Amino acid sequence: MSTRLRAAVVAALLALMVGFGIMAVTATPEGGRGIGIWPVALATATLMLTRRPRALWWLPALAAVGVGTLWASRPFDVALGLGLGLSAEAGVTWWIASQGRRERAALLTIVDLSRFLLACTAGALTMAVVSAITSAVTGWGTPWLLALTTGTSSLAAQVALLPFFCRFRIQPPIAGPVERAAQWTVLLAVTVAVMVPTEFPSLALLIVPVLAWGALRNGSYEAMAQMAVAVGLAMPITTAGHGPFARPDERFGVPVDMQGILLATFAVVCALVVLTLRITVGEAQAQARQVAAERDRLRNVVDGITSTAIIGADVDGTITLFNPGAERLLGYDATAALGQSTRMLHSEASVSAKAAELDLPDDYSSVAAHLMGLGPTQMGFRRHDGEERQHQMSLNRVRDDRGEAIGYVSTSEDVTDRLRAEAALVEALETERKAVEQLREVDRVKDAFVSSVSHELRTPITSILGYTELLEEGALGPLTQAQSDAVDRISRNSSRLLSLISELLTLGKVHAAELPAQHQLVDLNHVVAAALAVLSPTVARRDVELTVDLPAGPVTVRGDRDMLERVVLNLSDNALKFTPDGGSVRVSLTAEADRALLEVADTGIGVPAHEQERLFDRFFRSSLAQHHAIPGSGLGLSIAKKIVEQHGGALEVESEAGTGSTFRVCLPL
Repeated sequence: MSTRLRAAVVAALLALMVGFGIMAVTATPEGGRGIGIWPVALATATLMLTRRPRALWWLPALAAVGVGTLWASRPFDVALGLGLGLSAEAGVTWWIASQGRRERAALLTIVDLSRFLLACTAGALTMAVVSAITSAVTGWGTPWLLALTTGTSSLAAQVALLPFFCRFRIQPPIAGPVERAAQWTVLLAVTVAVMVPTEFPSLALLIVPVLAWGALRNGSYEAMAQMAVAVGLAMPITTAGHGPFARPDERFGVPVDMQGILLATFAVVCALVVLTLRITVGEAQAQARQVAAERDRLRNVVDGITSTAIIGADVDGTITLFNPGAERLLGYDATAALGQSTRMLHSEASVSAKAAELDLPDDYSSVAAHLMGLGPTQMGFRRHDGEERQHQMSLNRVRDDRGEAIGYVSTSEDVTDRLRAEAALVEALETERKAVEQLREVDRVKDAFVSSVSHELRTPITSILGYTELLEEGALGPLTQAQSDAVDRISRNSSRLLSLISELLTLGKVHAAELPAQHQLVDLNHVVAAALAVLSPTVARRDVELTVDLPAGPVTVRGDRDMLERVVLNLSDNALKFTPDGGSVRVSLTAEADRALLEVADTGIGVPAHEQERLFDRFFRSSLAQHHAIPGSGLGLSIAKKIVEQHGGALEVESEAGTGSTFRVCLPL
């Protein structure tokens, strides 16, 4: 509200206060000492509409208005006391009702209504106390009677008028135009009918049902307007001497001021009925809208889930909710499923299987009761077409705000395809496991066969080599040139065969993990020297430059000397074998911080890049080796790699076809 509009409203309230205040005072019955239902609520409203701290400055102005209107028919000292009381009442009521805030008081909840009534009561008591003091000081009337008269009239004015300046819930009326017109007609007729006769005071209560009708069906301000009209009609009728509250002194022999007390009490009752009903209905409507909004939001969420079946049922198991996900997964139409028993979703076989799994009696109720709150579990669901599907489901109770069960809700997902896939995967893994085991058994048989054959061949081959040496040395008589050449070929081929047998035996030991425990300290300098000494005859026969680079100090590792010597021998022999005459081979050994590094580099034929991944496979020979017809078994590198790995090391290779190869052995120190 703008400042200019606020000022205009305050000015209008002051003008109305003056007018209605004079009317209230002059309307008091002859001989009365009260001030009628003086519009003190307008003073409270003025304070509500004036922002703090300026609101407090209005209290003297309001007191002046009160004194001025009362002075017209009351002595000045009485008018001064009562005017100050009205101003104090307005201040107390405003402070409690609005909680000292810069806003209009709220009448949204029962708590707000309780605060509002507390404020009005506190203000009325303030006015009653000031009135009693004024009466005692000035001698105007009886203190208790004047206090009761002004207190009830002030309370009536506050509860009947002040709500128009408070904040209600903005809610459209439930009643239509015709019903509202009927309400107003009935209200006017009943008010006039019960206020004119003086013989039947109880007839005044007939106004209350009409006001309750309006409070239940109309908006807040319209219901308050109906109450104000009823009270507004009762006041002039009573002042004119008609109705159940007029001239109680003549009819009942009580003080004449009881007329104002009775009329004010009637106004308070009417206002309390309307306010209580209107705020209660407003809260109920707001809660109903909130519940409806939550229900719609939940319904949208449930309807939007198409991958999950959500099924609700009452306590008897009758389906009350069947979302689109349930329609899609189970094949039922929601309209056909609603009202049916949940038993139709589960076959007797699925119930029996679940009962057996959970060790329960074979009946639907026992299984359902056990699954309640159990958490996710598998359960068979029967589709509309009769197909049995497996669902992962959860079943839970639905409780009201008192904690009592009002139904059940089931959420489930179809996991049939997933279970089938898992079963197929398990079956495939089992088949693969059996195949791997069979391959391992084949390898074991093959290795045992190779080892057995190698042992059986080694003795006769050794014997052949021995006799060829005797023949070559002439121990068995002189040989012709042709015989000597034949014996030489027999010797070379027998040596190759013996070497192959030796490698097969070594390979068998390596793969059978028959190496001795690696607790020896071995100097790699001695290992390299011993291996190269074995190859010295080969080096002497070849035009290949062999370079050896060994450190001055020992390079000690923990391992098996013979096997490490086999690694150096295999790598160096390969380097010499695959390096053509005129090439070079370099063997170097270095010690680093935590490892020993052995390198065997050559300028031989190399290995094509696409074959290097298979270089350490058993019996693999590169295409270049086969092309150049270089003899070999394809076992040397496989044996070397296995030995190095069993010593906790690694064997790497760098090679380029036509350029050469470099093999690196890394062993922990």
